[in-house]
Amino acid sequence: MINKLNNKNNDTANIIFAVFQKSYAIEAKLIGAHNFPPLARNIKGIKKSETTFYGYSENECLAAVIEVDTNNECLDICSLTVDPNHFKKGIASKLISYVLAMGDLSHAIVETAVANTPAINLYKKHGFVEFKRWTPSHGIEKLAMSVVI
Repeated sequence: MINKLNNKNNDTANIIFAVFQKSYAIEAKLIGAHNFPPLARNIKGIKKSETTFYGYSENECLAAVIEVDTNNECLDICSLTVDPNHFKKGIASKLISYVLAMGDLSHAIVETAVANTPAINLYKKHGFVEFKRWTPSHGIEKLAMSVVI
């Protein structure tokens, strides 16, 4: 089941943080990053965030989180994390479909590491196409993808 999460709530922020840490630790290994900025995000930052969080729960356990922001008609997928215990169940795809169907949006964008082939392939399944590549100061090459909704 997908629900909006109240990231301002301390207990909820802690649970979001736990999913982020588990998922991002796997991603850091996958892309070979020793200094992976998402792992530095703390509970305080999650609580202060003005973005919107949606969670996918299974048996009352938060299995995945998607974080989005909207600006005019654009949906920005800020993060998408799945607890490793729930990999390969199609949950990430369900969350992407959910946010893309939210209405009154013309397009969506997302950024990921160039080396994160599983994420790139997942977004391609939803019609996303690459439109930009760059290397930020942390040194992990990134790409941006977009889709018309």
